[in-house]
Parts: sequence; C-alpha cells; structure tokens
Amino acid sequence: MTDAKGSGDTPSAGTSTSSDAADKAEKVSSELYDLIGVKGKSSQVGAGVSGCSGKDREKYFTVFHPWTLTPASPTDLDAVVERLKDELPQHGWKVVEYGRDTSKNKNLALTADNDAKKHSVQITALSTKPAKLEVMVVSGCYQIPDGEEIERF
Repeated sequence: MTDAKGSGDTPSAGTSTSSDAADKAEKVSSELYDLIGVKGKSSQVGAGVSGCSGKDREKYFTVFHPWTLTPASPTDLDAVVERLKDELPQHGWKVVEYGRDTSKNKNLALTADNDAKKHSVQITALSTKPAKLEVMVVSGCYQIPDGEEIERF
C-alpha cells in the first residue's frame, strides 16, 4: 500500500477492533484464493496481530494472514503467479514487485497492494516437493477504537 506521505511507514487502515480486522484479512485471503483458481488443500491458519512499526502497541496494530495452497494435482505454479500478475490489477491490486527470489530454488514471487482494501499480499510459488503457493496477506495499520483493547492472537 502506498503511503501518501512517502515516509515508508505502513499506511493507515482506519479504526477497527482486532477481531474485525482479522475477519477482513481472512475475507481478503478468501477472495485471493478464488482468484488463484487452483484446486487443492489450503492450510487452516488463522490471522495474527502485530504492532505497527514506530507506533504505540496499545493503540495501533496490523493483521497478517499466512497460508499455503498445495495443488490437488501437479500444476505449474509459476504459470499461476504469472497469470495473477496480469489478473490482480483487474481486481484493484497493484503489482509492486515481481520476479525470482534469492533462494536456491529461485522461486517466483509477486507482491501486490490494494489501496481500497488497505491490504498487501505476497504470493510465492515454492519449488518444493510437493510444490505449493505461499500466501501472506498483511493489513495496513489500524487504530483500536477508544475504550477497546487489542487482542493478540
């Protein structure tokens, strides 16, 4: 997500409770799963909460939702990531990084931001056995409403 001030800080995602923000991150993940369009087994990991860099951990937080998708049958996951590079922008995502990582396997990865949804995603085609997609959805920085406390999970 682009920060209007250009400071490099995580942009604001507004005000929310941590459980509502986690639900939103999981909804974004579900939408991405549908866009990926590969049948398979996804990990059942819930969202987590983290502090916002340089901000009061009692008032500000981000939500992250990591998961993997292992295809039901052999699939060229590099081709899936290549297709997503073209399709994500049609769904409000801006691809901000695309290419091979520095690992021994030179996995293909992309990072995309959705300013309207206040989330970013990194999708990596892992050249493991079995091959799988690794997905990390991260929200912008939320502020907890007055009178509420951030739940850490």
